[in-house]
Amino acid sequence: MASSLDHLKKFTTVVADTGDFEGTMVLTQASTSLAIKKYAPVDATTNPSLILLASRMTQYSHLIDEAVKYGKQSKDPDSQVNAAFDRVFVLFGNEILKCIPGRVSTEVDSCYSFDTSKQVEVARHLISMYEDMGVSKDRILIKLSSTWEGIQAAKILESQYGIHCNLTLMFSLCQAVACAEAGVTLISPFVGRVLDWYVAKHGKRTFERLEDPGVQLVTKIYNYYKTYGYKTQIMGASFRNREQILGLTGCDLLTIAPSLLEELAQLKELPEPYLNKEKTISAMGDKSDARPPPMNEATFRWLLNEDEMATDKLCDGVRRFAKDANTLRDLLRDRLKAL
Repeated sequence: MASSLDHLKKFTTVVADTGDFEGTMVLTQASTSLAIKKYAPVDATTNPSLILLASRMTQYSHLIDEAVKYGKQSKDPDSQVNAAFDRVFVLFGNEILKCIPGRVSTEVDSCYSFDTSKQVEVARHLISMYEDMGVSKDRILIKLSSTWEGIQAAKILESQYGIHCNLTLMFSLCQAVACAEAGVTLISPFVGRVLDWYVAKHGKRTFERLEDPGVQLVTKIYNYYKTYGYKTQIMGASFRNREQILGLTGCDLLTIAPSLLEELAQLKELPEPYLNKEKTISAMGDKSDARPPPMNEATFRWLLNEDEMATDKLCDGVRRFAKDANTLRDLLRDRLKAL
């Protein structure tokens, strides 16, 4: 009998959420040694937290060494750290691409989340480094925070430079709508962090599969996109349990941590897809020729402000990724000083 993971792959593109391409990272106490190679995902995602975790593992020390040597070519200490920092992400991404047929997501430092021009600059630099390694930009998704500035940066990158973007730290429909209108390639709603907020705020810890607030958010976005004919892909992310994953069977893509990939590989439940484009259009109609007027900045900021959960989690996510990015910079700074 097929596993739940095999079944899921019939309806959804499965993506590995890890920087550990060799698969020796233990992400939870219950997890075993897991690998990108073992579960054969199509794509892979990384973020500063995952790269920081992987960079502390001895089997990847050669990549850190290579990044430090690259950074050392810059003139002043701060420039050396920044050069090494960008290089680390590209080196890990390049190695991951050797293990998958599809794309890898590489993130722009979230400290630039409110600076459109800086995000464009860094994104173009990352793509340039990939291309110098012989990697086509079509295999890279540049990850940007789903702030107004991040969405505008993605619009520029997509329309002017043909650089595909993955908008992350997404917690609301207004963020998703703004991304679709900007022509973004892919969005990543954070299912688990939505649940975390509701647990902390209201105390309820368990939900039925389709009642989970994170699952409901992705379902709402999915139905909106399919009803209005947007091409932006939806990739559910940040899962806390397998029920959330199974509840989004049929979503365009799901990025899943190795520990949960292992659970799904052992499970035999075979649910029908809860998300289905044809069923959505049949129920809600095809409104691709009747889209609402484009969202402007004032409307975006107001709608986000009115969504307490989305506002809290977006700000918290930016801070968390920035903190881990700074920790990684400190690690690289120490290595540079030791040379």
